[in-house]
Amino acid sequence: MFNKSFHKYIFVLLLPTVALLGCQKYLDQKPITELGTDQVFSDVASATKAVASAYSRLVGDAGYGIRVSLYYPLDNDEMQGPTGAGDNDRRDIARYNATSGNAQITNPFNQMFTGIEFANNCIDNIPKMAMYTTGTDKEKKQLQRLHGEALTLRAQFYLEAIRNWGDLPAHFTSASNLAGTNPFPKATDRDSLYEVLLADLKQASALVPWRNELATIGDVQDERITKGAVKALRARIALYRAGYSLRKDGKMAQGSNPDTYYKIALDECAEIMASGQHTLNPSFRALWKDQVAARVSSDPNGELMFQASATGRTGVADTKLGYYNGPKVGSYGNVSVNVLPSYFYAFDSTDLRRDVTCAPYNVATNGSTKIGQAITAINDGKYRRDWISNPTVSPTDAIQYFGLKWQIIRYADVLLMFAEAENQLNGPTAAAYNAINQVRRRGYGKSISATDATVDLPAGLSKTSFFTAIVKERSLELGGEGIRKYDLIRWNLLASTIAATKQTLLDMSNRVGAYANLPQSMYYITTATGDDKAIWSNSFYKVAPTSTPAGTTKVVWLSSAINTTALSRYATGFTTGKSELLPIPQPVLDANFNLRQNPGY
Repeated sequence: MFNKSFHKYIFVLLLPTVALLGCQKYLDQKPITELGTDQVFSDVASATKAVASAYSRLVGDAGYGIRVSLYYPLDNDEMQGPTGAGDNDRRDIARYNATSGNAQITNPFNQMFTGIEFANNCIDNIPKMAMYTTGTDKEKKQLQRLHGEALTLRAQFYLEAIRNWGDLPAHFTSASNLAGTNPFPKATDRDSLYEVLLADLKQASALVPWRNELATIGDVQDERITKGAVKALRARIALYRAGYSLRKDGKMAQGSNPDTYYKIALDECAEIMASGQHTLNPSFRALWKDQVAARVSSDPNGELMFQASATGRTGVADTKLGYYNGPKVGSYGNVSVNVLPSYFYAFDSTDLRRDVTCAPYNVATNGSTKIGQAITAINDGKYRRDWISNPTVSPTDAIQYFGLKWQIIRYADVLLMFAEAENQLNGPTAAAYNAINQVRRRGYGKSISATDATVDLPAGLSKTSFFTAIVKERSLELGGEGIRKYDLIRWNLLASTIAATKQTLLDMSNRVGAYANLPQSMYYITTATGDDKAIWSNSFYKVAPTSTPAGTTKVVWLSSAINTTALSRYATGFTTGKSELLPIPQPVLDANFNLRQNPGY
């Protein structure tokens, strides 16, 4: 979590232009309407509270707590949303059947702009503080960091809004400043918005310190943004600016001058890599089980570069990670994010990431014994209730909020962005190979820094073949992290990938081609307590025994059920030229007559 002084105030929303989000702990706070900007931004401590308010809008039910992280990125070619009939709710979002009246769209849209507003108040006011220019060196550095954090948070909120809704109004100052001059703003082209965000992040990079510089200004290492996160986000936004998106005319089009933005991404990633501030955790499993699930406050490797912190055990500023998704424990859990059978078999049999990203079991009421699941009911595995520690969660605890932090950017993504941008500009150079191979080696449990012919990409790939390898590697490494759908959109591959995935699922259901000799049944060890392939007595890749081995329980694995349970609900409403964006919420259109609905809705 944040250090105590920062964490203490994460719920306190101090800005007079917005409503107070209440919490019993703070009912004795001075009413928000009695606080002016001179009080809110009076010193480092007060400015820190204001920036904490902006951070808090990353999470909660309407943010990365569940909807933006686990509803919106589905369906893709890795995972799909929940079973059940259409509902004008979460199921319809996953299946690309959302409407402007869907109950799960309005609040996240509003929360992204609330976060933008909170950040705007900080951006407008922190540089005006007397201490910003006349304070001690320590005070000035701390306020500069807070200013840069606010710029970065605004960019993150805007990126999330743009990639889900496209062109949006430009809100780059506090609402109180806009109200008198432009109360009903028209949408601004996303490329213009991206230009502002890229400039903001360039400024933020000069304001925010590297991880190893925190002690010199009196700050500790925690989830707060450092220079590496700023640069990584700038690289990510540059790739979106260079890529494709659905435009107002209903056509997928690439941003202008794409190489300019690939160069920005390349340079930012190269600076992060050269800084030595961030490295890969040597173990992919330990990263997720011993870092993320253990809710550590500081990652010693710095791989977890940008995290959305969670606290409070309520829908205001916590997350439902590990409850809505991941394995069920006893009767607790929704198991509403399912790994596609095709994605499970996209992993090589020796790729250790498979058994972290995919959890083909639920947990018995004792909290330890595993119950194997059919391939159509595999859970995503990076956020698991049964992995949570520091402290552990009892299998009889009915809570839904676990304080797990949503991972926005990891260093592995920086390496893969570098490889992509380098290949785009210069082809598959040795530097591009080295970046992607570091990620691959870790995935197979190899030494990250040593070449290894058994897992490194083969030499001599063409630019096109290398790009194809990047497309796959990003899926294997970043599966279930809310990235894949948006990657496919910026590459203009979403429609073709969904179509190909449907065909693969049909082939698997019919057990034809490459799937003819895979097991029809799997047998899990009835008393197993492991959390990977060790709970199974037979191979995922060979014909199954004809009779149930002693001490095991049979599960139907590859069968026609793939058609009836997975394929039958997979991306059923996807329509090219529409589904690449969500509809603008109807209440938003009603409130601003200058906005127009997205194509096809």
